[in-house]
Amino acid sequence: MITVGIIANPISGKDIRRLVAHGSVFDNQEKVRIVRRLLVGLAWAGVKRVIFMPDYYAIVQRAHKGIDTPIDIESAPMCAENTQDDSTKAARLMAEAGVSCIFVLGGDGTSRAVAKGKAKIPILPISTGTNNVFPFMIEATIAGLAGGIIASGQISLEDGCFRSPSIEILDEEDSVFDIALVDAAVHTDTFIGSKAIWSLDQVSQIFLTRCRPDSIGLSAIGGQLHTINPEDQQGLHLLLGEGEKRVTAPIAPGLMQTVAVAGEARLQPGDTIFINESPCIIALDGEREVEVRRGKHVSIRFSSDGPLVVDVPKVMTLAQQAKLLVQ
Repeated sequence: MITVGIIANPISGKDIRRLVAHGSVFDNQEKVRIVRRLLVGLAWAGVKRVIFMPDYYAIVQRAHKGIDTPIDIESAPMCAENTQDDSTKAARLMAEAGVSCIFVLGGDGTSRAVAKGKAKIPILPISTGTNNVFPFMIEATIAGLAGGIIASGQISLEDGCFRSPSIEILDEEDSVFDIALVDAAVHTDTFIGSKAIWSLDQVSQIFLTRCRPDSIGLSAIGGQLHTINPEDQQGLHLLLGEGEKRVTAPIAPGLMQTVAVAGEARLQPGDTIFINESPCIIALDGEREVEVRRGKHVSIRFSSDGPLVVDVPKVMTLAQQAKLLVQ
């Protein structure tokens, strides 16, 4: 039986950047409608079973009740605590249950949480967050078709997916204890607070796995200097401070800031940078997550071994060529 997972984060699209910037609220009823269209696409691709992450709003259950579909749904065996750890735990349980693809509704932070727990299962991230650099802005029906085609084996993982790079956070024994999918920033403040970053005043370094001129968030800063795609398997390291360059970029929805860039360097897989600042906070994918206490140090490594991601346009092109939806 072809089985996929769905992780719909009920908290995504609701953080403090609705107050300090101009981010729009992504309500859970809209997520229900997205999952409903996702299920339609999955059914047409031959998927018969969905394992979902439970949540307080019952997003997937509400979506399933609203349509006539041959897909059976069941909850991952867990109790939701309404934290990002729910997504990590759900992804791990789905991988253990043998799902062939995991669909993620959220922003960069949700995708990161899933990548930490999903083993080697391909993921298909759909944008419902604040800074949506990693997830796709895509119609959910198409996402369901593409992910279902991958899950059913009609298109191979080698042909229809790509390996996304990541940023690894290393402790003093060089062990990986956290990751970022898009950006990691060294923040000289020592208070995590509300997590989300909306000011660059205390950011000293930024590490990026991708950047485009039409991006948002911290990657938008690098995007005004270079274009680096995930498939390039390169990264970018920026040192902020007085220098010859001043870059203006949208670091959150409706929030433009200008920052001085003192230096930059391309990153290759395996490149590792020792972080001298101590104490400090390391923000991962736009949210302050790692607290480095005084006297302790971490290193940041660019890795080519990030999550496997479904390449939706490529899958649909291959499906067209193979006449998968033509009788």
